Amino acid sequence: MSEMIPAWVNGELTPVEKLEAHQKGLRHKAISVFVLDGDRVLIQRRALGKYHTPGFWANTCCTHPRWDEGSKTCANRRLAEELGITGLTLEFREQVEYRADVGNGLIEHEVVDIFVAEAGPDLTWDLNPDEVMDARWIGLDDLARETRETEGVYTPWLRIYLEKHSDAIFGSLASA
Repeated sequence: MSEMIPAWVNGELTPVEKLEAHQKGLRHKAISVFVLDGDRVLIQRRALGKYHTPGFWANTCCTHPRWDEGSKTCANRRLAEELGITGLTLEFREQVEYRADVGNGLIEHEVVDIFVAEAGPDLTWDLNPDEVMDARWIGLDDLARETRETEGVYTPWLRIYLEKHSDAIFGSLASA
């Protein structure tokens, strides 16, 4: 069940097995989605079976596009596969790059296309237990504060997004 993702090897975009990209810390493509309801963000708690950061809270959805898959297509696919969420309009916000240790000798060195979608309070989800163990709404200000004040609860990439890219992702909500 090897999943090939786009990674840069010797400066050239190449299909690489996902685990290998993380073991070697290769720079690779990724997507992240933030579903919002006003100033609330839908976050997910990663399933305990995930090979890195199990049980950590993350943004609504994050993954790697398949070798031949566009970022927006990937974002919609994974929202449906992980959370059972369909029918939202995704808006591209920013491309960011980060490198983070995610434990067990694995490194995320990602070039991430970030998407935001507005949903109402009546949004429903159907969690895939292989991917997500919980989901909840949280106010953006509370989320930013909690990621600063707690260790071992939130994924490194969510902490990076909120610390370094909040204005680009959330616009006026970030400064409210």
